[in-house]
Amino acid sequence: MIIGGFQRFSLIDYPDKICAIVFTQGCNFRCPYCHNPELVDPKKFGIELKEDEILSFLGRRKGKLNAVTITGGEPLLQTDLSPFLSAIKRLGYLVKLDTNGSFPSRLKKIIELESVDYVAMDIKTSLAKYPQVIKTKIDTRKILDSIRLIMDSGLDYEFRTTIVKALFEKDDFYKIGQLIKNARLYVLQKFVPSKTLDDTFLDMK
Repeated sequence: MIIGGFQRFSLIDYPDKICAIVFTQGCNFRCPYCHNPELVDPKKFGIELKEDEILSFLGRRKGKLNAVTITGGEPLLQTDLSPFLSAIKRLGYLVKLDTNGSFPSRLKKIIELESVDYVAMDIKTSLAKYPQVIKTKIDTRKILDSIRLIMDSGLDYEFRTTIVKALFEKDDFYKIGQLIKNARLYVLQKFVPSKTLDDTFLDMK
């Protein structure tokens, strides 16, 4: 596991739970408005944290924390993610996974291993505009596969979209709505230009 950050306490990153947050390093997307550039751009990577240190902390916080959120970056880039999640589960914690949905086969494996309790997937935009927003090529069928997998999983989940006005048109929301029709929860997140991968987005809303 390549871990780029750790937050010991949060009241907002796992619904109705007190959680810690593990930030993985590395992402296959390059969304210009990303608010975690230090986890995406290799030039900005900091010191890696050790799994054992995080697991030791979590062991000491049992009874005070309920859950752990794994975010990034893109956590599913980490080929050894599953054993790490299993270690957290053995400590008695609920696990929430944040993902961009581009690795459905890896997500399926983690769900089948019962290594996760809650999945939050970003829907970046309508499928046709994905390359424009994420600034790289993608097989959008993988996004569709992840959506279906999550909705059929029986797990708690949410889909979410960060609204950057410069990148969105009204029709995009209609198309996203069709993708996730009958989903339990869809969250619209306001873009806050405090820190971004592309500095030109610091002046946008």
